[in-house]
Amino acid sequence: MKVTVVGAGAVGASCAEYIAMKNFCSEVVLVDIKEGFAEGKAMDLMQTAPLNGFDTKIKGTTGDYSKTAGSKVAVITSGIPRKPGMTREELIGINAGIVKEVTENLVKHSPEVIIIVVSNPMDTMAYLVHKTSGLPKERIIGMGGALDSARFKYRLAEALDCPISDVEGMVIAAHSDTGMVPLISKATRNGVPVTEFLDAEKIAYVTEETKVGGATLTKLLGTSAWYAPGAAVSTLVQSIVCDQKKMIPCSLMLDGEYGQSDICLGVPAIIGKNGVEKIVEIQLTDEEKAKFEAAAKAVKEVNSDLKF
Repeated sequence: MKVTVVGAGAVGASCAEYIAMKNFCSEVVLVDIKEGFAEGKAMDLMQTAPLNGFDTKIKGTTGDYSKTAGSKVAVITSGIPRKPGMTREELIGINAGIVKEVTENLVKHSPEVIIIVVSNPMDTMAYLVHKTSGLPKERIIGMGGALDSARFKYRLAEALDCPISDVEGMVIAAHSDTGMVPLISKATRNGVPVTEFLDAEKIAYVTEETKVGGATLTKLLGTSAWYAPGAAVSTLVQSIVCDQKKMIPCSLMLDGEYGQSDICLGVPAIIGKNGVEKIVEIQLTDEEKAKFEAAAKAVKEVNSDLKF
């Protein structure tokens, strides 16, 4: 089973590393436009194989998509971060052009591929892939909710002073500082609602720290995070390749679910060999519904800047 990762930067290389180390696919192909970069990353990662005990082959290529042919899953991490003085429209225009071109190349060589979108703004880039790829909607997944939920669990465990394995939590809606909706109403410690352990002040802290999780890391690191995004992607890929049917929040095209249509937003879904097996509709509080609707409105505004 072959998996392709487009973009061999820190996030893409981290995706390839975690996928390879879990040893569930035969080959990972890294693609980048920088001459020799993906080849170098692949070689470096392969030299960890005897040390980390995996047999997955990692190969790199400079823009030769023929080497991605037959991929079951492809991950798109390509794009640029927003630079000083750059408008939102300029950023979206540049990244949309990159993501569209990458998608066309992937589908050309792997028409049955399932695409996982990591590029930002992620909900909008996932929407773009839906509108331009010709793929059925169950084969296009935005990664954001998986990452945001992991960050939520981290903050919950921190506040509870307990092992992360004790904690369950989920983030839905948009993959942005203002559009995330951490579901405190569904968060538990070994099945017990976290509201029985945490007061309002700590709950507010957990919620806000989750929402700015990416921005916090960018401030500390001077660049975007890569370990947790790579791990989030590997979880999605493994659930597909191994048909695990895990329920994972991710950015999906909605067609009436949660009262929204023609938009990609983070919602829980069963992820298996066909991609999105089922969108799971859960009961939200009135406050959560209002926040979800506000996030949808904001994402649609960003989507309006797209030019297909």
